[in-house]
Amino acid sequence: MKLSPRIHQQLRLKSTLVTALLLFVLGTLAFLTTRYSIQTDITNNAGNTLSQASQKLLLSLPDKVTVTAYIKQGQPIRTQIAQLVDRYSRYKANLTLNFIDPDFEPEKTRELNIGPEGIIIVDYQERTEKLTFIDESSLTNALLQLTNANERWITFLTGHGERSPDGIANFDFGQFGKELAHRKINAQTLNLVTLPAIPDNSALLVIAAPKVALLTGEIAIIKGYIQRGGNLLVLTDPDNKQLTDLLKFLGIKQLDGIIVDSNSTLYGIDDPSFILVSEYAPHPVTKGFQTITLYPVVAALEIDGKTDFTSSPLLSSSAKSWTETGAIKGKIRFDANGQEKQGPLAFAYALTRNFNKTTQQRIVVVGDGDFLSNAYLGNVGNLDMGLKTVSWLIHDDRFINIPAKIASDKSLQLTQTAVAAIGFGFLLIIPLVLIGTGFIIWHKRKQR
Repeated sequence: MKLSPRIHQQLRLKSTLVTALLLFVLGTLAFLTTRYSIQTDITNNAGNTLSQASQKLLLSLPDKVTVTAYIKQGQPIRTQIAQLVDRYSRYKANLTLNFIDPDFEPEKTRELNIGPEGIIIVDYQERTEKLTFIDESSLTNALLQLTNANERWITFLTGHGERSPDGIANFDFGQFGKELAHRKINAQTLNLVTLPAIPDNSALLVIAAPKVALLTGEIAIIKGYIQRGGNLLVLTDPDNKQLTDLLKFLGIKQLDGIIVDSNSTLYGIDDPSFILVSEYAPHPVTKGFQTITLYPVVAALEIDGKTDFTSSPLLSSSAKSWTETGAIKGKIRFDANGQEKQGPLAFAYALTRNFNKTTQQRIVVVGDGDFLSNAYLGNVGNLDMGLKTVSWLIHDDRFINIPAKIASDKSLQLTQTAVAAIGFGFLLIIPLVLIGTGFIIWHKRKQR
């Protein structure tokens, strides 16, 4: 069939119109992809989709959320963080992620006490939460804590040489007080001689390692506060006898000596009186906590006698620890024939009891007053442990339990016969089929 010039012109016009239409459709689709996103999670357990609890929380946040990851460049965890935060940004457009290399911000690194492993900071409504480990559970619960805009007050007892929540000395809690203030938890001091009553607006009373004995009247006021269901945080030190009466009232006994741990040398610490904890007993305070904490010069505690409280060990030393009653110098050894006790040894207890059938009273006793001090707060997870403890004590422990999404059937088990068949097929059969198909097509075209 001979094509006339007119038909040629019509075909060229038709081809041009089809090409233009195709380019228009492709351009329109490309433009729409910049405005709208459609994604489908085809994994068996929806492993790439946020839980309903996380989605509901994100939709309830009206203001901007900023996630800042202080992670060195080139670290694979940057990609993991970006993928996780991207899932959150699908439900909240004004959630942003920023990466900062700590090496480029030395002053900020010192200010935030950022270690070599990095840190993730979540900002919302001028409040911040710090994370050393990030997954959906930790990030969602950090956002949940940031939504609490109510100011809370906690009271620090003073007048007996206690550690001050606004002091700048190495043994004081000034830095910890600032971190509490960032979370709208305000610290106030109280001298029971000047004001013989604990303020009604106080959600927690803190007794931080007094150096002199409390007066009989002061002890009576504190016991009355406990009997009325008040929450309490008690920090003591080895050989501190100032709180013996109060601890006995709570059903706790402080053992003689200092806990020493031969495992400390494994972490590069020469002083055996520095206790490192990496494994934690199941408790709301330690739920999801995976960071090492450091406790310098610790006293062991144990439950003593009957008590109305339900007690749970919160922190314990390792099995290679013991209570050293002698001087910590030279080569020390466990004395099995003396009063020393072999580890593991509990040095923190959480006490609870239901009060008036409506409120749970919460008390924590720790045999170390240094781990929250200005000198040691920046070590590994000490700050996080302190914040978690205070949050639990003031009933600010809302926690969304997000189960881990574990992919099923991640491994494929093949027999040797199956492996051989697959290898034979890919190496020989498939290439022969392709060659044969090509030869047949070539032969048919040649015969035309």
